[in-house]
Amino acid sequence: MSKAHNLNRLAYFAAVVETGSFTRAADRLGVTKAVVSSQVTQLEAELKATLLVRNTRKVSTTEAGHLFYTRCASILNEAQEAFSELSQLSEQPVGTLRMTAPNDYGTAIVAPLAAAFRRKYPDCRVELHLGDDHSDLMAGDLDLAIRVGWLRDSTLLARRVGGFKQLLVGAGGNPSAFDHIQHPDDLSAAPFIANRALSNPLHWRFENAAGETVSVKLQSDLSIDSAPAIMAAVKEGAGLAILPDYLVRKHLASGALDHVLPHWHLPEGGIFVVLPASRFRAAKVSAFTEMLRLAEKTRTSD
Repeated sequence: MSKAHNLNRLAYFAAVVETGSFTRAADRLGVTKAVVSSQVTQLEAELKATLLVRNTRKVSTTEAGHLFYTRCASILNEAQEAFSELSQLSEQPVGTLRMTAPNDYGTAIVAPLAAAFRRKYPDCRVELHLGDDHSDLMAGDLDLAIRVGWLRDSTLLARRVGGFKQLLVGAGGNPSAFDHIQHPDDLSAAPFIANRALSNPLHWRFENAAGETVSVKLQSDLSIDSAPAIMAAVKEGAGLAILPDYLVRKHLASGALDHVLPHWHLPEGGIFVVLPASRFRAAKVSAFTEMLRLAEKTRTSD
């Protein structure tokens, strides 16, 4: 195996050639003249060749030194271009943004935002993976994951960018259909569609403005593991359901759904951007995270 060389010495050597002086090379590099001289001497010893001719008036290259400098200059220029390209990656959103999000939030919020992101940053591509399982950020080569609800303990970095309310909803079109439901205790006999994606879909805690809390256990003959599918069943009159506001908002406004027990509130959840541990963050990730934060701020303030 060939001996590994100290490539830093190329920069010292090139600086001497380009400035024509050990003193000026030291000024350029921000070190002492003795350091520059030592590094060049060691480089010559490694190469077993004289690269520079030193005298009291000037420093010039030998034939070997001239040939070696030509290659050094090319290597150093390539390195500088690599640094510049990486700097651009950190400053301007470019490349492919790979992310994952839950089906319901991804469809309602993230997919339209990804389209807006592409319009704003045409040098970026987006790969959006939707699914309610928690993808492994490290194994899946993902830039970020959007998580909704309540985070589990994790070694990953998480930033809360928004939140959501959970709403008890029923089919719209019949204003008196839920008149008999005046208190959470009245829900025990009401038909309810359970969300099988939740760990405990039948136990819920309600709270009113006076601080009164009521825990109820609901009964369900229909359970579904997809929030959009649950909403479709609710609209068909299959029963009540608890769904996130970002999914039902438009349907409440149109009258397709009714908000049941509007004066009683359910626990609120968070919207999180989860990132793999990294010292540096690509501009594409920061830009999308900020877009999502602003979109959430707008959504919840309306």
